[in-house]
Amino acid sequence: MTPPIHRWVIFSVPRHSLAFAGSGLYQLPQFMKHRVLFILVGCLAQAGFLCAEQSFFKRESEVIYGRKDGLAMTLDVFQPLAKSNDRGIVFVVSGGWFSAQDKIDGAAKRLNWAELIRRGYTLFAVVHGSQPKYTVPEIREDMHRAVRFIRHNARAYGIDPERIGIFGGSAGGHLSLMQGTDSLDGDPDASDPVERQSSRVQAVVAYFPPTDFLNYGKEGQHFDKFIRKLLNGRNPYLAALDFHSYDRDQNWYERITEEPKVREKLREVAPVTHVSSGDAPTLIIHGDADRLVPIQQAHWIMPKFKAAGVEAELLVMPGKDHGWKAEPVEVKTVGEWFDKHLLEAR
Repeated sequence: MTPPIHRWVIFSVPRHSLAFAGSGLYQLPQFMKHRVLFILVGCLAQAGFLCAEQSFFKRESEVIYGRKDGLAMTLDVFQPLAKSNDRGIVFVVSGGWFSAQDKIDGAAKRLNWAELIRRGYTLFAVVHGSQPKYTVPEIREDMHRAVRFIRHNARAYGIDPERIGIFGGSAGGHLSLMQGTDSLDGDPDASDPVERQSSRVQAVVAYFPPTDFLNYGKEGQHFDKFIRKLLNGRNPYLAALDFHSYDRDQNWYERITEEPKVREKLREVAPVTHVSSGDAPTLIIHGDADRLVPIQQAHWIMPKFKAAGVEAELLVMPGKDHGWKAEPVEVKTVGEWFDKHLLEAR
């Protein structure tokens, strides 16, 4: 069944009443006291995006979009209060294919989500299963589920189910590209109505994303070799690409070690492999001084988009390494990209 959606109630309380709430001058219902305390503590602890900007959006935290291995998978929802343009955008909470709910606030501030919310977009910050426990193919299942859940519940969130965007940085950019180039149709026979929905998105923005693990840094170079050279023999990201296959007879997962099969799996999780006509319009933003994900990865995939007739642009940020606080020019470009492909008539 579709997980229930729980809504926050937005209300105003006079400042002096909150100050004396514990003394009996203003009493909240018992079941809401812990939520008010959480809000107050959170605002005192973080004088950033959440508190400074909260006047124009409401946030719903840890909405369950699915379950996996007995555990809940969650997303946070940011909805504009002043105006809504009836469009939704997914943010992939991911760095090195590691994801956590407590990483959302930093990403929101760093990439200036406030601009997208002011434009009227509802944002969905999706937390996926993390490496080393889960590999990229398993993480991709989470992303398909999240987009399907959002599309299934589009009416409840006040968005158009046919106009959904996605963005993310680094591993989140990679997963965004994969969603834009290799989405799945819904299963009309599924017992779960969420699984009947498509996981397709209609616009993509990817910050400094890996695009091809077998041609990384230069043609013919393996991702693992490049990373180990950069990090003095270490590769903390390789677990996400440590592929396994399920043996039904033995009821266990067996590691894939044969080189041809490993290479085939690496091709399967590379966005460059899946580019085809009809893919979502894609904007890539990449620093030309990126050491971890070389800008060669962006240049490598752009001709594929052109050959397939997919609208794609590359915004090069001079002197930028891997990750930075978004600058006004790129924030404006991102907003205009989503406006063009989610708001304007098809």
